[in-house]
Amino acid sequence: MLRCPCLLLIALVGLSASAASQLRLPAVFGDHMVLQRQTVAPVWGWDDPGQTVAVQASWAAAALMTRADTNGHWRVDLPTTAATGPQTLVVEGSTRVQFDDVLLGEVWIASGQSNMEWSLPYTEGGDERIQAAHHPGLRIFNVANAIAREPLDDCDGRWQVVTPATIGQFSAVGYHFGRELHAQLDVPVGLIGSNWGGTVAESWTSEGSLVELGDFSADLARIEAERSEPDAAAAQAEAARRAWWEHLESADPGGRDAWAAVDLDLGDWSPTEQPAHWSGAGLEEFDGVVWMRRTVEIPLAWVGRDLQLELGPIDDLDTTWFGGERVGGYETMGFWSTPRVYAIPGQLVRAGNVDITVRAIDTGGPGGMSADAAALRLFSLDHGESAAIGLAGTWRMRRGASMETLGRLPSSNGWFNQNRPTALFNGMIAPLVPYALQGAIWYQGESNVGRAAQYARLFPAMIGDWRRHWDRGEFPFYYVQLAPFRYGGNGVDSALLRDAQRLSLATPNTGMAVVLDIGNPDNIHPLNKHDVGHRLALWALGQTYGHAELVYSGPLFRGVRRQGDVLVVDFDHAEGLHAKSGTPKHFEIAGADGVFEIASAEIVGQTVVLSSPLVLAPEQARFAWSDVAEPDLINAAGLPASSFHSHWNQS
Repeated sequence: MLRCPCLLLIALVGLSASAASQLRLPAVFGDHMVLQRQTVAPVWGWDDPGQTVAVQASWAAAALMTRADTNGHWRVDLPTTAATGPQTLVVEGSTRVQFDDVLLGEVWIASGQSNMEWSLPYTEGGDERIQAAHHPGLRIFNVANAIAREPLDDCDGRWQVVTPATIGQFSAVGYHFGRELHAQLDVPVGLIGSNWGGTVAESWTSEGSLVELGDFSADLARIEAERSEPDAAAAQAEAARRAWWEHLESADPGGRDAWAAVDLDLGDWSPTEQPAHWSGAGLEEFDGVVWMRRTVEIPLAWVGRDLQLELGPIDDLDTTWFGGERVGGYETMGFWSTPRVYAIPGQLVRAGNVDITVRAIDTGGPGGMSADAAALRLFSLDHGESAAIGLAGTWRMRRGASMETLGRLPSSNGWFNQNRPTALFNGMIAPLVPYALQGAIWYQGESNVGRAAQYARLFPAMIGDWRRHWDRGEFPFYYVQLAPFRYGGNGVDSALLRDAQRLSLATPNTGMAVVLDIGNPDNIHPLNKHDVGHRLALWALGQTYGHAELVYSGPLFRGVRRQGDVLVVDFDHAEGLHAKSGTPKHFEIAGADGVFEIASAEIVGQTVVLSSPLVLAPEQARFAWSDVAEPDLINAAGLPASSFHSHWNQS
């Protein structure tokens, strides 16, 4: 059953261990799941205090026995074998739960902000890759967006087999990474997507680590105060949110003039093809309300029957009507990538034509429906999906109020939102701990641009934070360096952030995929996600899985040496160093005064020699030191060099 997103946090907190009255496991355990192979995999859950719990795996000779503690919590550590499947896992306590089609293989978490969240339909070759996505040994689990002031014990999500019907809303980077591991290793792969667009690294970090860092004391104190007085904070947030929606109803012409009503004159409405972003409908620069309407003919056999309406994700918010009656809506932020599935009760279902009306609200960036065409459909629960009416195609559209008129939508949690410290660790990471995994991939940093010195400390702290919570040692953590984009400001803020990411390679067992050559300075979401996933997979294959023949990194700055009036830059991973255009560009040098000048660059073996007639005693070098730099310095494997600053002061 679909949950109202505004109740997600309340619902999850309501499932606390102390309220356990029968056997329950977290959502991350389910049919089609992948358990990490050749390890000890924790299996845990809740039951009545004192209840004996038995965990029997089909690959194990005997069941593991334990007893729920005084809080109802139980856990066993289950040894797993080499890659295999399908298997079963049975847990028996006060009730019995059986999980079928369980595979043993490699498990990775794919986390970060929107470039990790970005799904296949809006990437290069996305539609073709979706249609080819038949991979029984590749499984995905998407964690629903959730925030919390303290760690949750569970999340919303379910394991799915990768098919054209399931992969469209999963992380494109995660999919390409997992697909390559699956093909190269020939073992099952499980991907856990836990990502939220536009979010900052501190929101993905736990309270303990942020306290040690010392940068977020004021916010942490306020979160603690709101934990102490949750009713007052909730009431204030709800009042602000209610006032915004009341303003919407009066400020938006669609609300004032009842554009969801039946028998509406659509003479002023324009045709629009859906699913599609509004960028294809003449609304490229518009943020605000757009109404969409589609008429369908209901078969006589469906009259009085319960229906299911599926519209795919709608960016960002929606309210949906069927025959003039409201049937659902996602009216809180953070669910722009969540497929809309609404129940139509039988008493609303009559024969003949009926209008489906959607009020979509885009708060920024692209808006509209963002699913594969097959995901838009209406069907009778009695007659099944095979008799579904497709809803892709021509809808009618009319523009409503702009965001300038409406003002910013208040968070349903008031001041506390997805960008507050600890919010996403508590809501979307803690519920996964300690599920056995091999490692993590990460694409984030855009929202921390402007705070590079802090990020140089925060990001390694976050990696260590996750590792401490999982207690699986220094598991692999591979991440993507920022792509070129016009952030504005001083023009180098993202270069500073990229160097903070580069310096984070000092954290053990990490790796960085450089994407300076496949970005788009005019689009913060570059469409080539295939090569991003591929480059992350190279790190995993080369470093984690021991494929020694692979070159997994582009050239990385090692150091700089002065020789007379020139500087010699040394690189690692630089065999076959060359510039695709023939002459290396984007290099600058400076003397003790720190005034940088464009440098002439010559490649000598695995080094670059820099000089400038304006800098006679060079001491410092930097490369691609701009938000929008797109250099072409690569190694023999075609992997690009990272930007760098030889003397960047992080303080």
